[in-house]
Amino acid sequence: MKKMISSILILFIIIAMIGCKKKESYDGGDVIQDYEQNITPTVTPTPEPTVSPTETIEDSNHEGEMRSFLTGLWVPEEIGRKRPYAFQFSNFKSVSNQWGISQADIVYECIVEGGITRLLGIGENYTGDRLGSTRSSRHYFVSIADEYDAIYIHYGKTKYAVSKIKQLGIDNLDGETGIGTTVFYRDKSMKAPHNAFASIDGILAGIKKKGYKTEYASDYKPHYSFYETDTDLADGSSVQKVTLKFSAYTSPYFEYNQDDKLYYRYQFGGPHKDSNNGNQLTFKNIIVQFVKEWDIDRNDYQTMDIEDASGKGYYITNGKMIPITWKKKEASRWMRYYNEAGEELTINPGKTFITLFPNDRTEDVVLN
Repeated sequence: MKKMISSILILFIIIAMIGCKKKESYDGGDVIQDYEQNITPTVTPTPEPTVSPTETIEDSNHEGEMRSFLTGLWVPEEIGRKRPYAFQFSNFKSVSNQWGISQADIVYECIVEGGITRLLGIGENYTGDRLGSTRSSRHYFVSIADEYDAIYIHYGKTKYAVSKIKQLGIDNLDGETGIGTTVFYRDKSMKAPHNAFASIDGILAGIKKKGYKTEYASDYKPHYSFYETDTDLADGSSVQKVTLKFSAYTSPYFEYNQDDKLYYRYQFGGPHKDSNNGNQLTFKNIIVQFVKEWDIDRNDYQTMDIEDASGKGYYITNGKMIPITWKKKEASRWMRYYNEAGEELTINPGKTFITLFPNDRTEDVVLN
């Protein structure tokens, strides 16, 4: 009997042990181990979607940005959609390190009268409370401002400029009109007439009073065609220095820096700087545009024939120069530049300097 009881107990123990082992086979550890062994070696990676590399870079790195119409560089959309300001800077020697001029994206230099030059700074993001000094308009600067749909800022004008402003319907802020005291102020520590300045707050207040639109039209097309990235000219002559012999009074020049691939501007015996920040003016592109120039009324008022005209010139970038041609019809607003093959000129992203230089003195543009 005892043997039978012992046998029954042993049988119960064996059944209990088998039951425990069955429960262990459902343990989460075993399930996880099986899952890991299966997923790692057997999952086939999903192929990357095929997309344009350019689109990928632009979408991921430039959200909320656009290519500037003035420089071809990436800028916030709220800046890139703004109409630029065309600011008329004095270039008299005593104020030649202008205030705020380094904020201009495109700078024009043209002869006015008496051998002096005047500068027009086209910029989309002027800031600060001291911009200038500013001087009076000439009619060919009005035509240039119109090319960019810019709001033209100047202090005074010739009678020819008055006619051109009316003809083209230019939005402008003139220091000699009723809006003048809103936009401009005079620095009494300096000699007139080279002591008139504007502030960005004054400019914005003037624009609001005038009711000018502040953004480009939705269908606006850029003035220039830009390369996507910095590009060396395939052909062309080496140019390390550009000298513009406007007159005995002024002969500015530019020197090429191979490290940053920019041209540095000099005038009146030293670097041309912005008095607001001490920065020397530098440019990625230089365009020399030869134009017909003459005394419009024998009273020493110059004219630069760019309204319905064409001519030759140079495009200079990254240490090289190529010959170009240009053409403009006033009704179309835009100046067009072409390479030797007759194709529209493509320029490098960055700041641009342009001079309208008399075409009967081409030898006074010296390229070294």
